[in-house]
Amino acid sequence: MSPSVVALDELDAEPHAVLFDDEPKTIRLRLESGEEIAAHSHPDRQIVFHLLSGSIVVTLDGEEHTLEPGDVARFDGERAVSPRAREDSTALIVLAQKSGA
Repeated sequence: MSPSVVALDELDAEPHAVLFDDEPKTIRLRLESGEEIAAHSHPDRQIVFHLLSGSIVVTLDGEEHTLEPGDVARFDGERAVSPRAREDSTALIVLAQKSGA
């Protein structure tokens, strides 16, 4: 099977671009400075959040975690997550199904 390849810079038209149509769900997230996504959860998922550029504060159940380019955070999708951009930012997010889910 050939690898699936997506160029992130070709997805600029969408702030929340889905990279692949199958699992694991993979999203390129782009937020402008000051932009925030309301707290939400992803039940039955494990999340990997890789900050590519900018600076983002990821709030998990009320705890703030500042990510800088190159930082990777992993957390349970049951937690309430709310990312807020401190400056224009781009992240790659992988939402993997939990085992047995």
